[in-house]
Amino acid sequence: MPGPLDGTLILDLTHVLAGPYASMTLADLGARVIKVERPGTGDDTRSFPPFKGRESAYFAAINHGKESIALDLKSAGDRAIFERLLDRADILLENYRPGVMERLGYGWEALHARYPRLIYGAVSGFGHTGPEAERPAYDMVVQARGGVMSITGERDREPVRVGASIGDIVAGMFLAQGVLAALLVVQRGGAGQKIDISMLDSQLALLEHAIAITTVTGEPPRPSGARHPSITPFETFHAEDGLFVIAAGNDALFGKLCDALQLPLADDPRFATNPARCQNARLLKRLIESVTLDRPKAYWIDLLTRAGVPTGPIQNVAEVLEDPQINARNMVVDILGRDGAPAYVAAGNPIKMSALPDPVTRAPAPALDEDRAAILAWLEKS
Repeated sequence: MPGPLDGTLILDLTHVLAGPYASMTLADLGARVIKVERPGTGDDTRSFPPFKGRESAYFAAINHGKESIALDLKSAGDRAIFERLLDRADILLENYRPGVMERLGYGWEALHARYPRLIYGAVSGFGHTGPEAERPAYDMVVQARGGVMSITGERDREPVRVGASIGDIVAGMFLAQGVLAALLVVQRGGAGQKIDISMLDSQLALLEHAIAITTVTGEPPRPSGARHPSITPFETFHAEDGLFVIAAGNDALFGKLCDALQLPLADDPRFATNPARCQNARLLKRLIESVTLDRPKAYWIDLLTRAGVPTGPIQNVAEVLEDPQINARNMVVDILGRDGAPAYVAAGNPIKMSALPDPVTRAPAPALDEDRAAILAWLEKS
């Protein structure tokens, strides 16, 4: 069965992570993605470790199932090929600094005049407007400036970045959302639009509770480790053999937790409501751990799960890849090599749709310029 974006052609000029993550998402939904790369070197992530032979596993994880053509957009011959691709494209994605595409003659205004139904998706560090639009940025820069690092880590210790590259990934997710919304407009007879995604904007969009706390109390939140600043108990707890998590997000769940642990705290005024529990979070943690320290974490996870209390282990990535629930959802997939055998492992597609194919393998990531001959032959026929 074809995916919902079957027949949709994306010209993907993006590199590294934010843009390629968006085009990967759209490819998983059935779009055809032609990756337009720099001649000679291609996408920077082709040189990112870890490597298998000469190929980057990092690159393969984000670019599987795409096609590659190397074009120098300052060369007349390659520009001619690019413009023939534009004639057929539904979507163009780019993540250059603002102004680069304009200098090449392929900025939004120029392309919209020639291709009124073309959707133009751009992702950059600071967006295409504002006094700092042309500044460069990477994931860590926007995590720091966007406030996320200020609430990440342990209290009274140095701020840390989130372990995953959420500066890039969240921007890529918003870019994919914007493209899909614009595609719906075009399919309803409207014109193409420019989607302008800022990595910095995207970090601010993650701060739902932090903004509320700051604007209501006048004090910005500080790092709280694993603990949620507005829900208690909602953090890590020590068992006999290590840490596990408990997330009792309302009074009813807290009552179930107290019953399971045989702690007579549900009617105690210090803990009877979530605001009270937040005020007494440290004391409550000590009281819970006075029980949980006596047995292994597996015991408590099993007991609390049977009681209906949200809980779970803190797994490393190797353990995640073996998790039966994750594997039942086809969230660990093989990326094939050019010999047709599994070569890499990557995350599957989290968007599960009843009519969307969800194979256990993914097509290979392309070698640089691998699809030039096939793309040129297709242009000649179409």
